[in-house]
Amino acid sequence: MSKGTVHLALPDGLADWETGHTTAHLRNGLAHRRPGSFEVRTVGLTQDPVTTMGGSRILPDTVLADLAPADSVLLILPGSSSWDEDPELNAPFTRTARAFLDAGVPVAGICGATAGLAREGLLDDREHTGAAAEHLAATGYRGGDHYREADAVTDGDLITAGPTEPVAFAREVFARLDVFEPEVLDAWYRLFRHSDASAFEVLAKASA
Repeated sequence: MSKGTVHLALPDGLADWETGHTTAHLRNGLAHRRPGSFEVRTVGLTQDPVTTMGGSRILPDTVLADLAPADSVLLILPGSSSWDEDPELNAPFTRTARAFLDAGVPVAGICGATAGLAREGLLDDREHTGAAAEHLAATGYRGGDHYREADAVTDGDLITAGPTEPVAFAREVFARLDVFEPEVLDAWYRLFRHSDASAFEVLAKASA
């Protein structure tokens, strides 16, 4: 039985590698089609296919205008050069992020998506991180004092991470959604971030 639906936004040119760990393990847990996993659905600005940075074409499951916070347990905003090249294009995603946060539904943004969140004013009063402090400062936002030099940061319902931290990003999402027990989450992170072979036994027992 599904634990709920996670929605993955599809900005044009999204960075393929940034959310792969997150969505794969939300959907499958520690084993393929593990019972109790989350459903992952993609969300586009329109119904047209979106081309990722790696050249894959993804057909959105739904359009953003039809998405409400009550439909979801998490909104994921991947990075893309389009966040800076055409901020207005992706502004509907961050306006939806504001609606999610106002409704108490978590939002997770990585890389360029943090710039979109900054422009929307969602980082002004929350601890956060991103690609670099200078990158966010260029948006003109007012949250510089809340920037943290960290792999990933969770402040209440908002998760942020930089472009080189897909594993830390996933860890914060899993913790926020209570996907794994703390010992299992620690082992998952040690295996995928540090290739710590000793963590595999913990994960194997948890998925048995």
